[in-house]
Amino acid sequence: QVQLVESGGGSVQVGGSLRLSCIASGSIFSINAMGWYRQAPGKQRELVADITSGGDMYYADSVKGRFTISGDNAKNTVYLQMNSLAVEDTGVYFCTVDYWKLGAHGGPMPADVYWGQGTQVTVSS
Repeated sequence: QVQLVESGGGSVQVGGSLRLSCIASGSIFSINAMGWYRQAPGKQRELVADITSGGDMYYADSVKGRFTISGDNAKNTVYLQMNSLAVEDTGVYFCTVDYWKLGAHGGPMPADVYWGQGTQVTVSS
């Protein structure tokens, strides 16, 4: 069992900031990467940003220069600092973890990416 606890969502006005946090716990041997997806009403879910355990980062073009992802490997935690928020950033933000688990044979094996339940971000003008 894996648990992802997301926090930090809320409602802000255009130009405001929010910081999302996500803590992973449970049957995790090691983490390859953690990230954030979002889904706006009527739109497909999209990858916003992710970060590998080695520190490699990806950002969607729409958030480059405004959002910053960071991670704490020791705490299995990922953060998403969101600045200069726009109405278009409104949506449900989902944390994901790409990890290895312990297999039945006692050794590590890759697991399916696990998704959090999501946290709502609402940006109003």
